[in-house]
Amino acid sequence: MSTLLSTLGRWSYRHPWRVLISWLLLLVLAGGGVALFAKGTDNSFSIPGTEAQAGLEQLSRTFPQASGTSAQYIVVAAPGDKVTDEPYKGDVIASVNELEKLHGVNAATSPYDEHVTGLVSDDKTAAIVRVQFQGQSTNISKETKAALQSQVDDLAKQLPQGSTVKLGGDLFATSVPGVSLIEAVGLLVALAVLVVTFRSFVIAGLPLATALLGVGLSMALIFIATAFASVSSTTPLLALMLGLAVGIDYALFIIARHQDQVRSGMDPEESASRATGTAGSAVVFAGITVLIALIGLSFANIPFLTTMGIAASVAVAIAVLVAVTLTPALLGFVKGRVVGWRRRPRAEGKRAKVKGPNRWVVLVTKHPVVTTISVVVGLGLLALPALSLALALPNAGQLPKESQARQSYDLVAEHFGPGFNGPLIVTGTIVTSNDPLTLMKDLGDDLGKLPGVKTIALATPNQTADTGIVQIIPDSAPDSVATANLVREIRAQHDHILKKYGVDIKVTGFTAVGIDISDRLGGALLPFAIFVVGLSLVLLAIIFRSVWVPITAALGYLLSVAAAFGIVSAVFIHGVGADALHVTRVGPIISFMPIILMGVLFGLAMDYQMFLVTRMREDYVHARRDAHGFSDRAMAVGAVRSGFSASARVVTAAAIIMFAVFAAFVPEGDSSLKPIALGLASGIAIDAFLVRMTLIPAVMALLGDNAWWMPRWLERVLPHFDIEGEAVVRERALAGWPEPDTQAAVVAEDLWLIEGGQTLYSDVALRVDPGQALVVTSPDQQTTEALLLTIAGRLSPTDGRIKVGGHLLPARASWVRGQVGVALLQRSRLPIEDLRHALRGDAPIVVIDHAEALCAPDVRPEAIAAMKDAASVHPRAVIVSAADAAAAQALLDDAGWTDAPVLAVAAASTDLPELDLSNSVEVTA
Repeated sequence: MSTLLSTLGRWSYRHPWRVLISWLLLLVLAGGGVALFAKGTDNSFSIPGTEAQAGLEQLSRTFPQASGTSAQYIVVAAPGDKVTDEPYKGDVIASVNELEKLHGVNAATSPYDEHVTGLVSDDKTAAIVRVQFQGQSTNISKETKAALQSQVDDLAKQLPQGSTVKLGGDLFATSVPGVSLIEAVGLLVALAVLVVTFRSFVIAGLPLATALLGVGLSMALIFIATAFASVSSTTPLLALMLGLAVGIDYALFIIARHQDQVRSGMDPEESASRATGTAGSAVVFAGITVLIALIGLSFANIPFLTTMGIAASVAVAIAVLVAVTLTPALLGFVKGRVVGWRRRPRAEGKRAKVKGPNRWVVLVTKHPVVTTISVVVGLGLLALPALSLALALPNAGQLPKESQARQSYDLVAEHFGPGFNGPLIVTGTIVTSNDPLTLMKDLGDDLGKLPGVKTIALATPNQTADTGIVQIIPDSAPDSVATANLVREIRAQHDHILKKYGVDIKVTGFTAVGIDISDRLGGALLPFAIFVVGLSLVLLAIIFRSVWVPITAALGYLLSVAAAFGIVSAVFIHGVGADALHVTRVGPIISFMPIILMGVLFGLAMDYQMFLVTRMREDYVHARRDAHGFSDRAMAVGAVRSGFSASARVVTAAAIIMFAVFAAFVPEGDSSLKPIALGLASGIAIDAFLVRMTLIPAVMALLGDNAWWMPRWLERVLPHFDIEGEAVVRERALAGWPEPDTQAAVVAEDLWLIEGGQTLYSDVALRVDPGQALVVTSPDQQTTEALLLTIAGRLSPTDGRIKVGGHLLPARASWVRGQVGVALLQRSRLPIEDLRHALRGDAPIVVIDHAEALCAPDVRPEAIAAMKDAASVHPRAVIVSAADAAAAQALLDDAGWTDAPVLAVAAASTDLPELDLSNSVEVTA
């Protein structure tokens, strides 16, 4: 991957206008798609497979008057007046009659109806008018909402001075989040950090430009998706927040690597290519981890959350693509002007200080035990408030205080009790009853005796007497734990009610749906955490070839998540600093905050872990190679310090930018998004500065060289993943091998291959120029086949150097496979056809295994003719394997390849040599 990205980076650097225009064209097309297809976001929540959702679906079929969304307004009389007196009663009744004429209204319930109780407060100072609509909130048109608001405003004008009328209810329980100027502060902070980091205003603007373009495109795609799927109103803002943060950071990593290389004297084009291949590989890995975690939100099996995860993952994927294409293209515009302004020159006669390890990491690694205990205990204390974390769906009580729906919510709670803002509906089939009215009254009386029930507002059958509903007003608010417990208690009475009344009840309604979603999300947290932590263990083991590094990384991530949960709980549950952060109401936070926070923070935490620890690993490998009497522990600690010092600047800048972008969404952000933004901001700060840059160096100092231990069996099982672009570095280091601009078709040196604990070949050295041939022979057919497959790019050598067609293996295997024709004839039924297939086209190199199959008298003439025809087109290098080397040489001689030398390769063995890795991971430019 690193070599592919390096090639892509070079091409983008050379063709900046093509890349820029392509991305701008995509943005314009997406903008046109928004204008044509966008339908707007959706604030409704549904959760298939739950009792509440099944109840709503049942009501929509049998009792549509009670199945749709609802609104209500509260009338509070002027001081000294009563709403049961005139003119209140007459005006309210007239208003109800007008409301029933609105399009989409099923029924408007007057508080003075003789069949309704509980809609006038006990002290007669307030009354509630309920309006039932057809369908859910998304089906209610803007015109209907405006007409409803207009009628409520007219009623307010008619009532005596000093009275209050406020409109609210489920229809207005959530708001559509928007972007304010406060969010721009995060971008300004990011710009300031980038200016300081790069010491250039021009270069500092590049990450912002790439991030904004990526965010614009992803937001447009999300709004286009609203034409085909239901997208919650929180989704675009979440994608905006994530897209900005990761988009800036990913470009920052690539540009920082490029700037350092140019400052050290590297050609800008070569530097852009190498930075895209090395830092770009790390960016792709970081993006993949975030993508997997976001897509993992589908663990909860909640459609709107799955859609949110997919939409956010699109923003991250676009940020990655923009980073590895547009970033080198923009670097192609500025060419060598990336160095930035020079630091202030030293005063004459003043000595230059020798730059040593970062002081912080020296202090941390000098006292690793104290550091580890301090961080773990400190984060444990921060996490304590998370024990009281309460989850719920957003309701009108969390809207800003100036919102009319919030004012209505508060007035209802004040005059009627908090339960009136979240009534529960119990429904069931009563088709077998002979006396449905009495049945529903008795059922309502039974349910009214349950603890936590304030009153039974309604208990009635539908017009066809096949379905009944009981509307229950709880004592507690809709988002309180007591209400959730009441729902569970009613459901626990299912068998008793079925036996006594023959009614199969279901608890449903807006409040019950929210409780079911919260329960489903709570149940998904553990499997999601196992998925995320398990994923981190596997990925980091592959990257770092270590057991302890993944374990410490995963434990550090859990500490960061727990502390972030604790901070969110302290602010939104306990009210610590709530006023400063403009938290409108202390109470339960949005249900999907924990799972989103865990997913996003996982990707970002692994990002920082990789950038810091990869450099530590690289320095440790070099230290062992260049050791001069130092102990393994001393080398390990030294590598931790030097690796930290080399990467801390960029990681610090990235963390500050992430924190600033997320924190900017807290003060004036949407009430649903605030807890997520605060959790991400605090989680990033904690993970970057306390875990990755304090705890991890301390723990690695404690582990010493054991930090890089991995069992041999696990080393063999895990695949290799070139995350830091080692293949690019190796390719550059061997660019002049065996000589600059080599013309050799195939050249190899010190080649080894070990598979399944068996050495298939070792110490292989060969060279074949265009037009030449080589015969490979061995007592073991498996050995020659493995060598030919290596030359063909189908197998990766364990160690050594090999170039095929000028491409270094294994990094350029995909290119090599297109240049080498392969004929494996040992098990072939039609060897001549397989030979012709290998010779077809213009492949400059052909490998033929088990050439004896072509030496039979009935096949040999056709084989010679086919090889001569192929050679007449253009010179080809041919490598054949055969147990009978003389027969293979004779075949090649008749086909026109004279004097083909023979390479004898030792048979496979089970001896495992101590490999020299100088040509793989340890090579540097």
